[in-house]
Amino acid sequence: MTRRTLFQSLMAFSLAGWGCRRPAESFAGKGSSPAAKPLLDVQKNWRELLADGADIAKSAEPLKLSNEEWKKRLSPAAYNVLREEGTERPGTSPLLEEHRPGVFVCAGCSWPLFSSAMKFDSGTGWPSFFTAIPGALGSSTDYKIGVARTEYHCARCGGHHGHVFEDGPQPTGLRHCNNGVALRFIPKTPKAS
Repeated sequence: MTRRTLFQSLMAFSLAGWGCRRPAESFAGKGSSPAAKPLLDVQKNWRELLADGADIAKSAEPLKLSNEEWKKRLSPAAYNVLREEGTERPGTSPLLEEHRPGVFVCAGCSWPLFSSAMKFDSGTGWPSFFTAIPGALGSSTDYKIGVARTEYHCARCGGHHGHVFEDGPQPTGLRHCNNGVALRFIPKTPKAS
């Protein structure tokens, strides 16, 4: 490992809030309260926030592409995160300020991962979610910074999205710390009357 790689890993490690235990009360007043709705309702009813005719993956069939195909499909920043397990700089994602109703899908394959009802403002600089759509994510243990962390990825295409920390709000106490470039937001459009 080069000194530069070690330094970048340590910076990502400290910025991601590893070991940081925020009490759930510290999230009060930052967007909607996740505890306001029962967890199972939030997980089960995510489709209510999906726009009619939304461009999402219709099948959970694994999407496997060559590196060249991924490079054609993704921006360089999205490729770095999704395919090379990179990390975007904190505070750079426009999705931090996304508060409309809708669904967040994988930028690599359009698989639905989170609804807006699962999002909260963690103050970390990355879009954060206290839970995910059931079956949307896979996980593994990541030792890249010398400490075990839970990495999560899209269950359909395997694209890296971020890490899970145990400093989120209730009802789960979890924070899915997601790279914004790994997501695409589909706002819920108002129904025509």
